[in-house]
Amino acid sequence: MTQDKDAERLKALGYTSHFERSMSLWENFALGFTYLSPVVGVYSVFAMALRAGGPPMFWNYILVGLGQLLVCLVFGEIVSQYPIAGGLYPWSLRLTGKRWAWMAAWVYGWALFTTIAAVAVGGAPFMSQLLGMDFQVSTSTYIAVAMIGLTTLLNISGTRLLSRVAMFGFICELIGAVLVGGYLLLFARHQPLGVLFDTGSFGQGMSYLPALLASSVAAMFCYYGFEACGDVAEETPNPDVAIPKSMRMTIYVGGGAATFICLALLLALPDLGGAVSGTDADPVGTTLKAALGETRFRMVIAVVMVSFLSCLLSLQAAASRLLFSFARDRMIFGSATLKRMSVRTRVPVNALLATGLLPALIAVVGLWLQDAVNTIISFAAIGIYIAFQMVVLAALAARIRGWKPSGAFRLGRWGWPINIAAFAYGTGAVINMLWPRTPDAPWYVNYAMPVTTAATIASGFLYLYMGKPHRGATAPTPAGVETAALP
Repeated sequence: MTQDKDAERLKALGYTSHFERSMSLWENFALGFTYLSPVVGVYSVFAMALRAGGPPMFWNYILVGLGQLLVCLVFGEIVSQYPIAGGLYPWSLRLTGKRWAWMAAWVYGWALFTTIAAVAVGGAPFMSQLLGMDFQVSTSTYIAVAMIGLTTLLNISGTRLLSRVAMFGFICELIGAVLVGGYLLLFARHQPLGVLFDTGSFGQGMSYLPALLASSVAAMFCYYGFEACGDVAEETPNPDVAIPKSMRMTIYVGGGAATFICLALLLALPDLGGAVSGTDADPVGTTLKAALGETRFRMVIAVVMVSFLSCLLSLQAAASRLLFSFARDRMIFGSATLKRMSVRTRVPVNALLATGLLPALIAVVGLWLQDAVNTIISFAAIGIYIAFQMVVLAALAARIRGWKPSGAFRLGRWGWPINIAAFAYGTGAVINMLWPRTPDAPWYVNYAMPVTTAATIASGFLYLYMGKPHRGATAPTPAGVETAALP
């Protein structure tokens, strides 16, 4: 009965889905959680954040979490009305129009590809430690490519396997975070709680603000992934109710776990000065080894690798559904190939292969990039945040034109203030991430994020201007369903 209702609702929005609608609420939440992946997020950027802002960088996990919750609430209202595969693209399409939706998908897509590469490259050193291999950039790159290849094969196997692996990854990651974090706090503390307020050489009062803002990029990297719940809307029963709920659960549980892990690591640092100065290049590894010993450390690393692999799996699922949704409306070159669904597994195999190949190429290019991991992570975050704000702004513009959300989840009279606050927060976050902070470094390092961001947006505009994909698009205007605008 629910399946029939969902199919009728999707048909009213202009589509007939061939996906298998078998992903439960908890599996949908697990997908968002493993995409957000608190273990991956904190472990990957902990050292960078500590060097940028010292121990008080911890407070960013709470501040950024509150800001992203605002964005999550706006997204929940949109997906409840438009539960369509691909997330940001079909939402923007129905709120504003084809060209805006095309640019939002272009930026979001490249950000997702880069995020997949970032997670794989970030997980490679942990895999090297687990296998007892010497850490070298070339070896880590090969491991990263192998990880991407493995998760691509798993994703091709279908929605049921994706759901089960995501749930398994969620359980492993949450248990690992609670057990390891709890052990560090109870039996391996080296720092007092007051260290969270000790700004040290970074300045006092308002003079500490630049360091706090610089280190906040790490927390921003840990707080997206909730939108992935909406990317698989056509694979989730009762999506107009389930997905807004799973999005909020992702923020609450994932954000809470990330904050807890960060707190435990900070208070268990055996050499705080070395971690802040950068003398200890791997404070996470140093802390875990000192607290757990070599054998238990390897057990933790095994759990960490499950987190990295499940994160990659969820990221690829989100990216492939975006690419499929884009291709289904003939909005990208190769649409006829990218929109094909496997008859057996009922997933877009060609789109999945593309979301494996492109990130693998990005990871390989990292062999020749200075400070590759930080550069990749930084661009991944800024691209996601820009795409998010394009959707938040589209919702705000639609409200101005009279859009009244009609899904099962509605913010009511809080819609306007939350939408405005989400846009203000997101705009500030984008400016913060783009701000150059290394004046002594070469220009191509100091301005890496603004340059790569500008290049991505400019290439999108060039494609849009020359190829005019929106003119040949087959994006439907659903009859009888309220839309904000569809030029």
